[in-house]
Amino acid sequence: MRVGFIGLGNVGGKLAGSLLRNGHAVVVHDLDRHRVVDFVARGAVAAEGPAQVMRECDAVITCLPSPAASDAVMRDMLPEVRAGKLWMEMSTTDEVEVKRLGALVIARGGAAVDCPVSGGCHRAATGNISIFAGCDRATFERILPILKSMGRRILHTGELGTASVLKVVTNYLATANLVSCCEALVTAKAAGMDLNTTYEAIKISSGTSFVHETESQVILNGSRDISFTMDLVAKDIGLFQDVADRSGVPLEISPMLQHIFADGIARFGSRELSPNIIKRLEEATGLDIRAPGFPPEMTDDEPEASGYEVVPDRSARL
Repeated sequence: MRVGFIGLGNVGGKLAGSLLRNGHAVVVHDLDRHRVVDFVARGAVAAEGPAQVMRECDAVITCLPSPAASDAVMRDMLPEVRAGKLWMEMSTTDEVEVKRLGALVIARGGAAVDCPVSGGCHRAATGNISIFAGCDRATFERILPILKSMGRRILHTGELGTASVLKVVTNYLATANLVSCCEALVTAKAAGMDLNTTYEAIKISSGTSFVHETESQVILNGSRDISFTMDLVAKDIGLFQDVADRSGVPLEISPMLQHIFADGIARFGSRELSPNIIKRLEEATGLDIRAPGFPPEMTDDEPEASGYEVVPDRSARL
């Protein structure tokens, strides 16, 4: 199966790299020509635009920064959709929008999947990231070999749109945890605690989490570099709030997180690295939340291996 990949950014470029590394024939397109040239040097074929990618490929993956970008790409690709073609949306996007675009693909005889990823750029680079997939079961079986080449843990979430809902749910939780980790580290420093000891105390306790064990490290290093920016956080938690609003859920923490990141963007800029939300508290307290011995960026020490499907356990839990 020939796979097209549109969007070679921080996450998309790593996912497309995993496809190449695992022997797939890949056609690429990105508005940044330098990214395309790099992929051609690694064995990919360049396309002039989204329409050509869809015309020449069996499956086309999009990994783009916003629902508006996905819409623009789809408008270009749609005339080339035929029976048997696959569209795989790996962007973090709106459930309603992915269903709308997917319906256009299905109406022309194609199949549509929303399959966003979770786990950070460092795991996308090694093929160990997790992938959610929303589509009918027959389509899931068709795309599973592709997903296994890009990710380690693959979860079929149900019909089209369900993966996008779960993606924004998990991103919301990660954002809430990032803010709470920032508050915990600043409070520990203000209370006179050693930050290396604080990091380990949290790590071995009931307070630990994926976010603490990864992002807290680059916060304490001072680089704050996880290749994710405040505008993307604001988009994601806004999408989560939309899901809650449509479902009539009166949230309390979510609006607070939106306020915190709106303030962060106003102070530091939309393209500021998201862990630098801690700068709001650093400035308020005059404290420097750094400590020796922590890495400047996250790395994945899990060996790359073929992906597998995660099957939900619906039996009674004790």
